[in-house]
Amino acid sequence: MADLIITESGAVHRPRNVDWKRAAALLYGDWGTSKAYVISLAFLAAGFSSLPIILAVCALTGLVGINYIVICRHFPDGGGVYSAARSQGRLLAVIGALLLLADLTVTAALSGWSALTYITSGAEHIAWIKFLRDHIALTTIAVLLIMGMINYFGPKHSGSLAVALAVPTLIVVVILIAISTPHLTTHFLQPRHESLGALWVQFVGVILALSGAESIANVTGVMKLDPGSTMDRPSVARESLKAIIPVAIEVVIGTALLGWAMLSLPSVLGKTLHLSDVSSISSVLQLRSEDMLRFIGEQFATATFSPMIGNLFGWIVGIVFFLLLLSAANTAIVAMIGLLYMMSRDREMPREFRRLNRHGVPIYPLLIGLGVPTLVLLLVANFTALAGLYAIGVVGAITVNVGSCAFNRTVGFTWYDRVLFGVTFCILFLVELTLAHTKPDALFFVVVILGAGLALRAYTLKRQGLTTLTVTREVAQMVAPDLEARVQPRLREGQKIMVAARGITPVLGFALDEAQLRNATLCVLYVKEVAVYFSGGPARLGRAKWHDDPEANAIMSLMMKLGTERDVCVIPVYAVSQDAAATIVDLSATMGVDYLVIGATQRTALANLLRGSVVTNVAQHLPDSIQLLIFG
Repeated sequence: MADLIITESGAVHRPRNVDWKRAAALLYGDWGTSKAYVISLAFLAAGFSSLPIILAVCALTGLVGINYIVICRHFPDGGGVYSAARSQGRLLAVIGALLLLADLTVTAALSGWSALTYITSGAEHIAWIKFLRDHIALTTIAVLLIMGMINYFGPKHSGSLAVALAVPTLIVVVILIAISTPHLTTHFLQPRHESLGALWVQFVGVILALSGAESIANVTGVMKLDPGSTMDRPSVARESLKAIIPVAIEVVIGTALLGWAMLSLPSVLGKTLHLSDVSSISSVLQLRSEDMLRFIGEQFATATFSPMIGNLFGWIVGIVFFLLLLSAANTAIVAMIGLLYMMSRDREMPREFRRLNRHGVPIYPLLIGLGVPTLVLLLVANFTALAGLYAIGVVGAITVNVGSCAFNRTVGFTWYDRVLFGVTFCILFLVELTLAHTKPDALFFVVVILGAGLALRAYTLKRQGLTTLTVTREVAQMVAPDLEARVQPRLREGQKIMVAARGITPVLGFALDEAQLRNATLCVLYVKEVAVYFSGGPARLGRAKWHDDPEANAIMSLMMKLGTERDVCVIPVYAVSQDAAATIVDLSATMGVDYLVIGATQRTALANLLRGSVVTNVAQHLPDSIQLLIFG
């Protein structure tokens, strides 16, 4: 998937090859894991009177989901907080991105911790398992470091695990609900024991189900277009709606039913564990709070079938959620790397963040993506303290996003869209204030992230010699980024030939000869492979140019010089991409070329086996209307 495609005319396109099913699976891989935390934290906060809190969290989750349906409809090129807030100001966009960075940091740590809990529960009698449980923070750090070593070689296929696990996780959740439904009861529900103010604080403390809402807004930039829309006028309203609705319904209804099932456990614990005293049952639930879904599966499967089936199903639940939570942790690390890389490319962070290793992975963002979660894990005392750091980041990012949309006058939101954004913004703003007041550790954590990020941004701007200048709107329009595109000369009509260049090779001369003979326009494409994924909106124009790439600059300058001498119109095209073959195919179709010329690969058989041949992949996916010429 190409992260950025920039032509000299100023057009920016990203390949749109993610359908609604894959987008829904990616969303579910992040959003669906919230069940693993919400119901257990609600029980720790309010015990058997926690059902209203769980239902309130589900209602707020549904409300946020409706907001993001509207956001995705109006931001087809990516509506994450960084891109949505940018229209209101660069500083606000950076603050939103830093809040999202805080959220991703805790997501990585919390998901890794919870994953290990789900897989080790029930085997504490084994010595090494007991050691892992006793030192779970250090074990989680080791797991994150292993993920970092994997991501050092590029995360090209890191998102596939979440997609592959979406279906088995959904099946497990459906089975959990099915076997617990006959045992659902209101007999053990208790009225609230606290005041409304204390109930609000408890509600605010367990808002983790909002996690994942930002991911679907970011994915709109690579979603397949709705029927009838074009790359110049994209629309993904239908595709995003089909992706969000089923996931939101599953998260809301599944969390509510599983929360009710948790509060109905005393009806079966008397038979399976021979417990009848409510206080002893409450102690057991608190003890298993970190892997509550596995405990629910064990007990209801035992009551429905047998102890052996219950133990087996508990292991199945543990393994599925172990893998899903590990995937969520890895996705958070990859997203942090991509977010920092994108901010650096937009000149909001030091240019060193764009320095890549030999595999195309940004070195410093990778170190930060591993270092910050590691530091958090070293400082927290337990799972509850770690979860306490979580909500303030995700709630802050979503608040900035919906607040920016509420005050955005450049996008065609209706008045009822703005009312929806305004109501949601007010609720989340109150939640954020409450979190800041009641969770000083979380406030300190976010202040440190914001302070360090803004200080680094100020240092970056100073090094670049940039300053803020207030001018009139008329002057601003005269120096707009797309000003040069308005006065570009029209290209002559005729055939188009595109040549994919990997260096100054004979294939360039062949393509130039063909263009001269056919009186055709020659598009010289250079693809810089970067093994990093980021899912924000499109970068600002002019941030990545072939002039800044020494190898691309040499190729383009030579070809434009030769084209001028031979009266051939040469168009340099530069792309930054994870997948060279997909980018070549996408650009060939987007620019409407008649012939695509590619040089035969010079890589070894082993390299072709590991990474795939570009020529083979292009030949398999190139539209029939484009003729492929392989120059060997």
